[in-house]
Amino acid sequence: MQIREATLEDLAAILDIYNEVIATTTAVYNDDPLTPGEFAVWFQDRAAAGYPVLLAEDEDGRALGFSSFGDFRARPGYRFTVEHSVHLTADARGQGIGTALVQALLPYAQALGKHTILGAVDADNEGSIRFHEKLGFVQVGRLPQVGFKFGRWLDLVYLQRFIDETSSSGPAPDA
Repeated sequence: MQIREATLEDLAAILDIYNEVIATTTAVYNDDPLTPGEFAVWFQDRAAAGYPVLLAEDEDGRALGFSSFGDFRARPGYRFTVEHSVHLTADARGQGIGTALVQALLPYAQALGKHTILGAVDADNEGSIRFHEKLGFVQVGRLPQVGFKFGRWLDLVYLQRFIDETSSSGPAPDA
């Protein structure tokens, strides 16, 4: 398995992974699959912001999963915080690939001067919560019934990890 920066040529494979997650899980609170055009805009927005989209692939070049991060919120006061995504093909889960994809994001975030990275996880997805905790994320909030999918209300759990390993000092005054 190798992890590399994704290119436009990888978008179809990444979209297939994402749309399978939409169709079969509550990891993403979308009801409908994304179109190639919508996903291309997502990819171009990441690239324009200087944010990575990483792809894990096997030795035959088959996409196994992807990770990325984007702005947490649009206000300037949140500019040091990003929210990540990591999604895998069904047969790639539980093999350490997700761990490698999230860990690969951290140097990018650090190089961009980010301070904290968030994960937003469906509260019933205990496996994903444990996954994040093993990576040093801490549960910092729960939002009851903010999502609705598959005919039921969903709670969202926020998990946080400091990228620069400190929560006490702020950025340089000119940041």
